Amino acid sequence: MAIFLDVIEFLDDEGNEVVHRVPQSGSADTSVGSQLVVRESQAAIFFRDGRSLDVFGPGRHTLTTANLPLLKKVVGAAFGGKSPFRVEVYFVNKKVFTNAKWGTQEPIPFRDKDLKMIRIRANGIYSYQVEQPQLFVNKIVGTENIKDRMEVEDFFKNVIVSRLTDFLGETYSTVFDLPQNYDELSTGAKVRIDEDFDKYGLNLVDFYIRSITPPEEVQKIIDERTGMGVVGDLDRFTQFQAAKALRDAASQEGGAAGTGVGVGAGIGMGAMLPGMMQKSAERAQKLEKEKSVGVRVCPKCEGTIPEDAKFCLNCGARLETDRFCAECGKQVPSDAKFCPNCGEKLV
Repeated sequence: MAIFLDVIEFLDDEGNEVVHRVPQSGSADTSVGSQLVVRESQAAIFFRDGRSLDVFGPGRHTLTTANLPLLKKVVGAAFGGKSPFRVEVYFVNKKVFTNAKWGTQEPIPFRDKDLKMIRIRANGIYSYQVEQPQLFVNKIVGTENIKDRMEVEDFFKNVIVSRLTDFLGETYSTVFDLPQNYDELSTGAKVRIDEDFDKYGLNLVDFYIRSITPPEEVQKIIDERTGMGVVGDLDRFTQFQAAKALRDAASQEGGAAGTGVGVGAGIGMGAMLPGMMQKSAERAQKLEKEKSVGVRVCPKCEGTIPEDAKFCLNCGARLETDRFCAECGKQVPSDAKFCPNCGEKLV
């Protein structure tokens, strides 16, 4: 059935259509003198025989050969200036589409100076707006048949990831520098991505990066390395963990502590704790013993050696006939009563 358009308009209640076609398929009859209503943040593009005739901004427009000069060929005197013609009208939504999401579907490779070659994931949000309606309709709608917001954002998602990957590889050398530079990274990536948006008649209003993360297994390794730095003294940490496990097992009522598993774990920890404490005590005694033993400096290699040593442990020099100051460790004459280096009285 033929469609005749006296008033051509489109009201978008949901705001999810970037482009709406009237009629949705085929073409419709209209005539010179028909009314075109274009709302705020809209632009209307007329097509006839696959060719765009004109772009109309917000307001009410009466179709005449003045604002559609290409129609002069089809308007004849036989129709009294009211010649019917078949058209399609594309209403383009020019509002700013916010909170559009982008992200990597698969991890992208990244050469890290510390972690070598790894794969990372990235995601964020952006805002965009149709700046050149006719260019957008010709390149995106006409070529790709894309009209809904989700279709547009899916199309540009791969563009964003590709440009961001190139920018990361050229600008940064390790993932550890990325979190503190998200603002700078977002600004730099926006400049590159906006060039691609502009080719299709769009303006990239905002671009933000939420996170850039390595795979889960790499994150675990990073956490383990960080934890080792925080632990410090391994013996004390082991004692703390054992004591904590005993406390947790003892505090459970009717749970694991009441079962054979809980009791066995508690007994095992109790058996291990004395051995760990003894080992820690032996280590402390050894350190104290090493501190209590006097040391001096070898006059030949200047290495540290026990005070009662007859030969240097480092270079093998014979020391039993040499005399040294007990205060500074320097060699002194055999008949000296005071050290010529530090003035200490010699015994």
